[in-house]
Amino acid sequence: MNNTNPDDQARIDAIEKALLARWPENRIAPTLERISALVDMLGSPQLTYPTIHVGGTNGKTTTSRMIDSLLFEMGLRTGRFTSPHLESYLERICINGQPIDAKEMIFSFNDISAYLDLMDTKFDNPISFFEAITALAFAAFAEHPIDVGVIEVGMGGQWDATNVVDADVSVIMPIGLDHMEYLGNTIAEIAATKAGIIKEQGFVVLAQQEPEAAVELLRRAAEVGADVAREGLEYSIDSRAIAVGGQLISVTGLRGHYDDIFLPLHGKHQASNAAAALIAVEAFFGEQDLDIDAVRAGFANVTSPGRCEIIHRDPTIILDAAHNPHGAKAIAETIQSEFTFDDVTGIVAVMADKDALGILQALEPVMNQIIVTTNSTQRSMAVADLEALAHQVFGVDRVFSQPTLTEAIEKAIKDSVRPLSEESLAILITGSVVTVGEARTAVRRKYAKAPVTEDK
Repeated sequence: MNNTNPDDQARIDAIEKALLARWPENRIAPTLERISALVDMLGSPQLTYPTIHVGGTNGKTTTSRMIDSLLFEMGLRTGRFTSPHLESYLERICINGQPIDAKEMIFSFNDISAYLDLMDTKFDNPISFFEAITALAFAAFAEHPIDVGVIEVGMGGQWDATNVVDADVSVIMPIGLDHMEYLGNTIAEIAATKAGIIKEQGFVVLAQQEPEAAVELLRRAAEVGADVAREGLEYSIDSRAIAVGGQLISVTGLRGHYDDIFLPLHGKHQASNAAAALIAVEAFFGEQDLDIDAVRAGFANVTSPGRCEIIHRDPTIILDAAHNPHGAKAIAETIQSEFTFDDVTGIVAVMADKDALGILQALEPVMNQIIVTTNSTQRSMAVADLEALAHQVFGVDRVFSQPTLTEAIEKAIKDSVRPLSEESLAILITGSVVTVGEARTAVRRKYAKAPVTEDK
């Protein structure tokens, strides 16, 4: 984006405006009818390359990035589609690990825009933002072209717009309670929907699951004759040790043992993500052995912006896009087990349709005090409502509020100025992907005159 000329940038901004004018991502009409008709009209670009399809509740984006990095180090041209984005919608469509070039995005959008408008006239509901950008990614990958696509599920699985792919390998990360208004009120109901990405005679990698989720996933695999690899059974994390800037792991896979793998990400959950990614790549290559040097390089080069990301030092500012209790528990456990902070200030802004109380309860053990605030979206929970919930969890004395995220960051930074504080004090900003994306931009802007230190 830094090298984009003004004319191209204006066009990129216009494309974003056109996409955002469509149904938003949180407005769902569960069906594959519209996206199927659209990609059929485009010549089914998603079928012109093999794919690895990544679903579940938490860890999808990071696991997709790991798979992408591994495949690229093994010499393949890759296309990666993930959602949502942090700062720019171009992040969603990556080619060879990098966000799509502005000119390539413009070309691909021009190529499909007339079809989007045409499809709007053929159905009761228009093509949504997510359906449009999914089709855009498929078309861009076919045009590039790529050797393999790594496609992250948006929501659910069975009727998600990405499920028009015919995946060679499906990956299902841990399933928890989220998007219950669309997916069901129990783990089993949600798992049944997410199991819809498992393909006939395909291969599915299952990260550690709740028992009721595992039952549904295995039932679907049996129904369609898919081979299954389960964490703890067909593959395992043999060892994990905290290291400077991340962790050192060893994994037993389907075809061998992979040791001395440096993963520049923090947390036990990231080790689990890495293991699932490795097994997915093993399954994709079939009988071909993986080069251990390429495996190590693939993991060493992994980044995961907004996932336990240290965006600044002195004070230490950590961003994490946890937006449900399961994700909040994961970052809380990581802070407890892998850092030695004496004092952690939390900055939290969540969406009104999320389990805010559950998120706060998961975060409470690691936050000495919390600043509740709001992000810029209309979906963000009102500060007063979030503050009332925080009082229930933290008590009144540990809770502060600020009307905007920027003001919350300024307060946290100001309050963190203490002697010898750079290593002992931390600011953790979390609650939603939007919150983290806006915080990322705000922190970078504040410290623009000084280099930003990142641990990814």
